[in-house]
Amino acid sequence: MGRAMIETDVAIVGAGGGGAVLALMLAQQGVRSLVLERAVGPPQGLRGEILQPNGQRVLDRLGLLDKLPAHAVRSVRRFNFCRAGGERLCTVDYGELPAPYNRALVTLPNVAHHAILDALEQQNPGALWYDATFTGLRFDGSRVIGLQGTRHGEPVDVSARLVVGADGAFSKVRESLGITAQLHRYPESYLIAILKAPPGFDEARYLVGQREILGLFPAAGQQVYAFYMIKAGSYEAVKAQGLEALRRAWVRIDPGMEGIVQGLVDWSQTGYMPTGRVKTDRWVADGALLIGDAAHAMNPHASQGRMQAMVDAVVVADLIPGWLKKNDFSAESLRAFEVARRPQVSMLQRLADEQCRFWNTGNPLVAYLRDRVFRTLDRNARLRYRVLSTTAGLRSQPPFSLLDRVMAAGLLPDPRADQKSVAET
Repeated sequence: MGRAMIETDVAIVGAGGGGAVLALMLAQQGVRSLVLERAVGPPQGLRGEILQPNGQRVLDRLGLLDKLPAHAVRSVRRFNFCRAGGERLCTVDYGELPAPYNRALVTLPNVAHHAILDALEQQNPGALWYDATFTGLRFDGSRVIGLQGTRHGEPVDVSARLVVGADGAFSKVRESLGITAQLHRYPESYLIAILKAPPGFDEARYLVGQREILGLFPAAGQQVYAFYMIKAGSYEAVKAQGLEALRRAWVRIDPGMEGIVQGLVDWSQTGYMPTGRVKTDRWVADGALLIGDAAHAMNPHASQGRMQAMVDAVVVADLIPGWLKKNDFSAESLRAFEVARRPQVSMLQRLADEQCRFWNTGNPLVAYLRDRVFRTLDRNARLRYRVLSTTAGLRSQPPFSLLDRVMAAGLLPDPRADQKSVAET
């Protein structure tokens, strides 16, 4: 039996946050695309999802933001940063951001992703292939002209003018392109849980100690997501210690969890989230490019990993009509995408690594400095707004200059502490 041959304009490997958004945007533009997704169907597992303002803006452009089911979405404005033990250090209020995206949206697992996938199936039926595996690229000399894969175990060739690798941190497309990647695995990962919350649990809490982090985010249906930092690869070891040990650890970090942890009765309420960073020397080649984690995975401290994949997709989708019109998918032409996106992505990766050093620390002196910075931010509207707008995905420049860092540490007064500039975003 010969290999089936399919022809399309854009072949996308991976239907995650970036790949699915790109395919939907192309469908809305009338551009032919095909998505290969190795999973057998839409994602189902436990995954906490916070939609930052820039991600909300993408969903709004797709016509989906107002269509997310109300019973599965919770709007959260205030995030309280606290010391382990419960003492509040700083409060960040998304209400300070420009409307209409002046909140964070906490969704139940996979809600936004399913909405994107459902819209794609409706607008471009048959263009999303589940149980489809990428096996290699097709080349004409050094130019990518498509890909090889399997669908339900049967071999298939795809001819495409552009191949997009949206296949995650361990990207096979990136490997096939010969693009060098530095993959850093952080020594910490996260245990995730979703539990019932008491009435009035409306504000997020983020508690930091010495090698301890516990995040609590209000979710729809009077529930709460818990994100608990553990050593990478230690999920099974944590489970072996038992639920009661985990409940005690959480209450010690946040005494306010006393009434919440009793709802943790089974490990099926939990999940595991590893963390890593990907840096590559280039994102484009003749006839192919990388988006999302395939190009630039980052630590979740940035609160922007999935959002940046979505923004990648928007930028690529806006550039594709011009590339099609000129019939130019050379690396030189595709580099416009990388030039537009790399500054913000690189800044967020650096910021997340800096936060790892301070927030994850076991050094009491570093922890003291971290807490001092949080307290300064609580009093300093200008610096607090810069941190907020960066977390919201609205800044491409680092939030702090060297002088700002000195002032944040409380070593110099800030004469502009009461000033914040929406124009900066």
